[in-house]
Order: sequence, then structure tokens, then C-alpha cells
Amino acid sequence: MKEPYHIPVGRVRVEHEVSRSRFIATLDWVETVEAARAFINERRTEMPDASHHVYAFKVGFGGSVTEGVSDDGEPTGTSGPPVLAVLRGANVGDVIIVVTRYFGGTKLGTGGLVRAYGDAARAVIAAMQVRLKIPMRQVGLSVEYSYYERVKLIAAAHQAVIDDESFAGEVTLFVTLPESQVESFRAALQELSAGRITPLALD
Repeated sequence: MKEPYHIPVGRVRVEHEVSRSRFIATLDWVETVEAARAFINERRTEMPDASHHVYAFKVGFGGSVTEGVSDDGEPTGTSGPPVLAVLRGANVGDVIIVVTRYFGGTKLGTGGLVRAYGDAARAVIAAMQVRLKIPMRQVGLSVEYSYYERVKLIAAAHQAVIDDESFAGEVTLFVTLPESQVESFRAALQELSAGRITPLALD
């Protein structure tokens, strides 16, 4: 079972200057790799005259994470990996940081680049607000009319939201509830109906 984890509430941007180079760090919530790629392309479109758009992202959390990273033309290992290291140290998932650099004419050297990109990532992480993402699961079930009102009460007690219901020979319900509640919801329905109601988890 997936555990709840923290994700960014929304987009954050922090800018700072190092030796006349501007470093603009933009952070946001991304739930898929495709969303991360789209976010990176948005920054390139927004600031097409920038020297580099360095990025790192984490989709997922804990043992199920997809990561992406790019130096985007900076010397290998000096920019993307320091940003990713900051992300890995933050207790947050489904997150991307793009650090956009406008070169100011002064070369920073390897150590200077590592510090500048790492500092940009830390600054935008510090400005981020988070909320808890609770993994959800949809289940379907059919119930006799005599059970319908009691099933709705049990669903509400398990933080379930009714997505759809149809009325024919029986009532067919589709509900979404926290993944952590699925087993106790199933057990309560089985107890209510002497085993006749069996909700099916849907992908």
C-alpha cells in the first residue's frame, strides 16, 4: 500500500545573482514524467534567451520514484546533479525544479557552479509550501436496494466519495476512497450483508 507523502502546493520562483549571472529557480508539482517535460518546455518558451535551463525532478516518492536530471550544456555534473541532490534531501515527491541561468560574463568554475545551482535549489525549496497527497482507489459494488442507505453511511465513514450510481435490478455504485481505507470498507460491507456485498477495486 502506498503511504501518504508531501507534494508542493503550487508554483514557486526564487531568483538570485552570482557574479552577474542570474539564477532563476522555478519549482512546481508534477504528477507524471510527461508533465515534467511539459514544464521544462514551458520554461524554455518563457525565457528563450537564457543560457541554460537546468532541471531535476522526482515523480513519486519513497521506493517508487522516477527521476530526471539535465545539466543543459553546463559542464557535466556541475548543475543538474546538485539540484537533484537537494530534491532527494527534501521530504517531498511529485516535484520539479528548473534553474534558468542568464550568463553574466564571469565564469564561476566547477565549484562555483555547483554552489550556485545548489543554492538556487535550496532557496526555492525553502519557499515551497506543501500539502499531504493521500493515495486514492476507486471501487465498484452492486447492492440490493434494502442495503443502499446503510452502504452510503458506511462509505461516508470511510471518507469515500460517490463518483457514480445507477439504479436497475440493484444499485451499482462507484466510489473513491483513501487506499488505506479500502480493506476496512470491504470488511464493513461484508459484515453488513453477511458476505453478499464484495467491492471490486478498479485500476
